[in-house]
Amino acid sequence: MSQTADQMELREEEITAHYAMALAMLQGFDHAPRIGKAVEAERQEASSGIGTRRRFRTTTPGLVTRRSTPAGAVQVIARVEGAEDTLVSPLQATVLNALRRAISIALAVAENYADVSGLGELKRANLAGNLAEARKLEFSELLAGEALVTLYVFGNAVAFLMSSHQSEVTVEVGDVQEMLTDNGQTALHGALWELDQDIAAHASDDARLVATVAAFAEALMEKVALRAQEAPRLAGFTNAVWHVEADDFTIAGFSPATKAKSTKLTMTFKKPNEVVGNHIAKYQAMKLAKMLMAYDFYRKLNPFAELGGFIFTFMGDGKPGTGKTTLIQMMAGLIHDYCAVAGYPFRYQNLSTDNIDSYQGKSGQNAKAFINTIIDPNAIGFGTIDDIDQLAGKRGDRQSSTGQLEITAVLMESFAGANTVVRGNCTFGMFSNYPENVDDALRQRAGARFLVDGPQTREDYIDILYLLMGKNHDIPVGAHEVFSAQEIKSAVAASFESHSRPHEAGLMQVFDRVQDQIGTLDTIAKLGTYLKAIQEADPRFTGRAIKNITDAVKVRAMDFELPDAWMENPELFLFKGYDAKKDMISELRQPITVEMVIQEINRYADSEFRYADKSDEVAIEEMVREFGRQEAAKKRYLEGLG
Repeated sequence: MSQTADQMELREEEITAHYAMALAMLQGFDHAPRIGKAVEAERQEASSGIGTRRRFRTTTPGLVTRRSTPAGAVQVIARVEGAEDTLVSPLQATVLNALRRAISIALAVAENYADVSGLGELKRANLAGNLAEARKLEFSELLAGEALVTLYVFGNAVAFLMSSHQSEVTVEVGDVQEMLTDNGQTALHGALWELDQDIAAHASDDARLVATVAAFAEALMEKVALRAQEAPRLAGFTNAVWHVEADDFTIAGFSPATKAKSTKLTMTFKKPNEVVGNHIAKYQAMKLAKMLMAYDFYRKLNPFAELGGFIFTFMGDGKPGTGKTTLIQMMAGLIHDYCAVAGYPFRYQNLSTDNIDSYQGKSGQNAKAFINTIIDPNAIGFGTIDDIDQLAGKRGDRQSSTGQLEITAVLMESFAGANTVVRGNCTFGMFSNYPENVDDALRQRAGARFLVDGPQTREDYIDILYLLMGKNHDIPVGAHEVFSAQEIKSAVAASFESHSRPHEAGLMQVFDRVQDQIGTLDTIAKLGTYLKAIQEADPRFTGRAIKNITDAVKVRAMDFELPDAWMENPELFLFKGYDAKKDMISELRQPITVEMVIQEINRYADSEFRYADKSDEVAIEEMVREFGRQEAAKKRYLEGLG
């Protein structure tokens, strides 16, 4: 992929120049911890002969019986190689090479930072003994900045280099304590001392060694990024981007780098003609699949996200058996095939009930990991949350577990939080048979609504019977042209037209009353009056609802499918520059009409009234059952008194 305009190449010779120093650090250095607390002396054996940490083994032949680690010494190489086997395993060698590489990259970037920030000049003046008193504070702040830069790049590089070697094994290393900001080298000594402690405590085998190193790197990055928010003189680092060609590793301030790998999909893909009914949902899913492909990896932005009309989050709801899973399989299959043609990495992941954990905070971590996997700007992502009513808890509902509420909080913050950035490289779909059980605020974060109502007409039922019967029979089709009713454009046009009037009885009353009072809804003022009337009927119809409606209107303005030829031949569209893609899309855009706005208001409000009516009915039925139980208990109690 192309480099960004402000991106500099971190040359290989700059990195390898620090290999000797990096190796020396890993071989050993003395460090007296200032903040962290050593755990080795406190760890006792569980029972005779069963150790609680990896055995320490000298790397020098003939010195096995001699003490090789003086008090306060850190020997990471010996620690990593300290397994029972006398040979270094491939994973141990991989970890050590990654650590040496990460230290070298961190030192090279720190040198660049020192050059652009003026720290190098101050270091030379200080070494010569002629550092001006007035510049001592600046010198101190720049040294602290160098330490933060060194630590973050080290953690970032370790996490990046170890990402492809991780297994299902996970390790909790806790918060990083020994974070020193005197200067870059002292900072690395503190980090390596703590990493050595974590390896001793957790890395009982190779899989846990990799997990420990990766977990430490993530914890270090998080701690450093938090400290850097208030630290001065970091512009020389945050305003630049470095790229390491050999590793395809990009350093962009205090943002973690990730490898753009595709996830391996093991699902049965469905073709669009295998989705019967669900015309609007199918049409929007097909459009969205192509919209994602317009993402520009160079600019890290999608023209649809800039022009309006990109669907970042959507909710598909319908009765059981109406085709939600089939819709997911169709959309994932389309994106997968498009990405395969273009050579783009594609990630699909489903957040399921397996991610709810009994440990406090773990469910939220699982949800955050799911979000981070999908939003990675270096890949095309599609995340689904099937049966979200079971997964995300409703606030105030006593039956919602702590884990469910944690997931709700993470999804709300990720889908429309203060730090949410919509680049247009991914989309999230929430699906439910009972959307009325989803927290109101979370449900409103779904920018688009896909009503998954399944087959509706006689022709739909003939088509689905024909499809599911397969070909192992001789029954004639009869007077019917198979799948002609599924011709998407005519079906969608009819579906949109049907929303010129509301479908739900409660909303229909509001619509008719407003039209009787002010006449045809043909101006912004009249449409606003209609929206206010809806809000008076349902207080949950807030400003966020208006934003979702206007976003849906912009989608309608983009009511076109990118030509199939553009997906089949990437040179025609996908591989063009951002501005060229934006111009090509703009030429296809349609003007917004009053009819579009009314239809989208009715579509969205219908769904909210439908959810509210179901939610209220469920609550009433529950109260009726509770009153019945109370009455029966009271009667039985009185009978017992005799």
